[in-house]
Amino acid sequence: MKKILAISVLALLSLTGCVKDEMFKGPSKIESVVFSPEAPTSVTPVEVTATVSGLQAITTATLRYGNAALPMTPDNSGRMFKATIPAQPDGTEITFNVTVVNEAGFTTESDNYSYKVGDPATDWSKLKLNEVYGAGADNEKFFELYNGSDFPIKLTGVTISKDEANCWTGIDGEVVPAKGYFAIIGGKGTTPRGFSSGFSSKKSVIVELFDIKGNRIDYFQRGEKGSDGQWGASLPNVTDSWQRIPDGTGSWKIAAPTANAKNASTGTEDPDVK
Repeated sequence: MKKILAISVLALLSLTGCVKDEMFKGPSKIESVVFSPEAPTSVTPVEVTATVSGLQAITTATLRYGNAALPMTPDNSGRMFKATIPAQPDGTEITFNVTVVNEAGFTTESDNYSYKVGDPATDWSKLKLNEVYGAGADNEKFFELYNGSDFPIKLTGVTISKDEANCWTGIDGEVVPAKGYFAIIGGKGTTPRGFSSGFSSKKSVIVELFDIKGNRIDYFQRGEKGSDGQWGASLPNVTDSWQRIPDGTGSWKIAAPTANAKNASTGTEDPDVK
């Protein structure tokens, strides 16, 4: 009788242990999801941190936004996970969530979180005429802009005039990257997004850059108007380009053309440039 009782007790303890093990198996809990910065700019990545609790170890943690799925990296505790959403264009709205799967196979998904990318107001003083070239064929001539700020500058509505007549207006999608270049290549309408006027390397000329409100923010001038009040007087021919050395801030000098790239480190003075 005692032997039968002992066997029964062992069987009961074994069953209780199995039930206890099954009770411990279940979904993990995502305690919190935080992201920083909460108001990012177009040059700022966003770090997302998820804190997870539960008795089961986490096997995978994933950050999802749009069509992207990023694996999240755990800390030493295995309970805090991080991933970084790359910097996004100005005006982008991002919605994301976190999904974790534990060793028991249970999946837990967080609430959705969102933020909107927003850049500060454009500092037009940082947008410069950086290089002008008029010695090649019409489809090779160019005006180059430089953005000296830390944020992209949209060119929609920005205008350029040559000899006091508009010859180019920026459209949606045309952007100068931060600390970057934007070359407008092609004169006399020889390219789809070139400028409409001609541009000669052996005539007096003024090229002016205006912001979206019509304020002149920069210019290049070589020579003067003639006695008839017109530009285009003959001057010594220049076979290279005129460029600001250094980019964006320096005075105009003559050097080999560098469209959409850093200007030369040195150049030759042109006494006709004002």
